[in-house]
Amino acid sequence: MATITLEAPVFSVEAALEAATYGVNRLELCSNFPEGGETPSAGMLKFLKSEVDIPIFVMIRPRGGNFAYTQKELMVMKRDVELLGELGADGFVFGVLDFEGNVNVSACETLIRTASGKPCTFHRAFDALSDQFEALELIKGLGFQRILTSGGKNSVTEGVDVIIELINKANGEISIMPGGGTKPEHVSVLSKTGHLTDIHASCKIWKRSTNTYVNPEVSFSVDPEAFLKDLRVDQETVSRFLDAIESI
Repeated sequence: MATITLEAPVFSVEAALEAATYGVNRLELCSNFPEGGETPSAGMLKFLKSEVDIPIFVMIRPRGGNFAYTQKELMVMKRDVELLGELGADGFVFGVLDFEGNVNVSACETLIRTASGKPCTFHRAFDALSDQFEALELIKGLGFQRILTSGGKNSVTEGVDVIIELINKANGEISIMPGGGTKPEHVSVLSKTGHLTDIHASCKIWKRSTNTYVNPEVSFSVDPEAFLKDLRVDQETVSRFLDAIESI
């Protein structure tokens, strides 16, 4: 079986640098963790390309919420692919659906063409589809290299049986990458299919921020604790994933 790549989604410069230092193989660069990821800034990508030597795939998602976008939003997504590609993005992560829960073929074709040969991942919009198995062949035919999925459930733990079915159906022709609450113990279970090549795991940890003063009269987030903590990467969790991969 091919080597398994550990990908981590990161939402800040510090988290990205930690992930690369701890041994993560590929970064999925995003912003806005509470919404599950949106397009990051061009400045952050440009800076990280000068700091890390592992591939950086960039989330292309103009907003949170559903994955059915207006024509104006699709124009923004196309422009983001162009700009971030020029700044060195190694690949792109996106997914576009129609309002009936099907793959928006024309929109995906446009974005893949704009990516100019750089690898593209169909992200967890896949889990919002009306029929994941029917969409698998379509997504593969569009030219995506991998699909990020929790098996149409809230977590990999809940969707693991479906993920196994998807991996078996894909038969190595497209990578089915488990993601969404992935745990190190999932590696051995899913690797038994013989076609597991990617694992997506946040390896996240909340660290106390260094702020010494907080105005009790002001809140900048729906989470009142957000001002007091930073989302980072846990070295121990990364090591557990790497050990699980190494032991296969």
